Amino acid sequence: MRTGFMAIASTFMLLATPAQADRIKDLGGFQGIRSNQLTGYGVVVGLPGTGDDNLEYTVQSLKAVASRFGLQLPPSANPGMKNAAVVLITADLPPFAKPGQKLDITVASMGKAKSLRGGSLILTPLLGADGQIYAMAQGNLAVGGLGAEGADGSKIVVNIPSSGRIPEGATVERAVETGFDKAPTLTFNLAQADFTTAQNVAGVINGKLGAGTAQAIDAVSVAVRAPFGADVRATLMSTIENLDVTSAEPSAKVIVNARTGTVVINSAVRVGPAAVTHGKLTVRIDENQRISQPAPLSQGQTAVEQRSNVGVEEEKKPMFLLAPGPRLADVVKAVNAIGASPADLVAILEALKQAGALKAELIVL
Repeated sequence: MRTGFMAIASTFMLLATPAQADRIKDLGGFQGIRSNQLTGYGVVVGLPGTGDDNLEYTVQSLKAVASRFGLQLPPSANPGMKNAAVVLITADLPPFAKPGQKLDITVASMGKAKSLRGGSLILTPLLGADGQIYAMAQGNLAVGGLGAEGADGSKIVVNIPSSGRIPEGATVERAVETGFDKAPTLTFNLAQADFTTAQNVAGVINGKLGAGTAQAIDAVSVAVRAPFGADVRATLMSTIENLDVTSAEPSAKVIVNARTGTVVINSAVRVGPAAVTHGKLTVRIDENQRISQPAPLSQGQTAVEQRSNVGVEEEKKPMFLLAPGPRLADVVKAVNAIGASPADLVAILEALKQAGALKAELIVL
């Protein structure tokens, strides 16, 4: 376990290197330049008996599909649905997508369909949050999972056969207006809120394009003055995205995954003066049985005797001192010195936090 912590220490010391310049485009994006989620409700047909099997809404859906082609099924008709399944379709419409472009779509069963393998999606509209149609979807599904079932009820399922994808299965029918060329200003939003980084971004833009061009509105948004016109603003946005800026050092955090025992400590973590000792107490009980045989002609009876050995073993570990303000490498080196396991490290960090010596936010997942 000690070797593992030495590897962790070397990795963390790499994280402790001085801050480097990042491209502005890697820190966030311009407001309005975003993808939009599309959803649709459709029917997959051509399944080899693995469909919904006469669910009422499947029957209604298939009747609606038939009505598109002028075929009116009588209300009493109840066709077998083992070869069809109702599904939900989802897709992401990227910014600036134009009519005629293709989108990948994901198809997932809504009912009792056991598998969508071999099925084909019937032409289905994909709607945005405003209820408008932005794409049309159709095609043959590619399903990564499979399932098999025996006559005695035994079955095996690999991955998820009730969902699949159709690469380039949707065609864009309507573009989404971004409004970037008409907005009073361009607004750049950081992915992580930080006042220092926002000020640095504004400063770099002003240094390149002139004083007063950019202004940090808050910890996330930087407003940029720009002339109107799509061509001019596209050139300006390209210039801004490729500028280098120094990001602020992140706030000190210790992330603990209690389920896997994973501990991640970023380079900003500091520890105040504290003395730590760590030991392990092991209680061991061995139960043995002994057969007692009576002496010949003694009229005695054979008996079973219980023999218990109880022992307590305590592993002695020396106390170590954390000097004021050690950095991450010093913390890991001190923990390595006592040979603590990942679970023990979690306990030590929690104790340091409670003692007020850990200068970081402790997050337990």
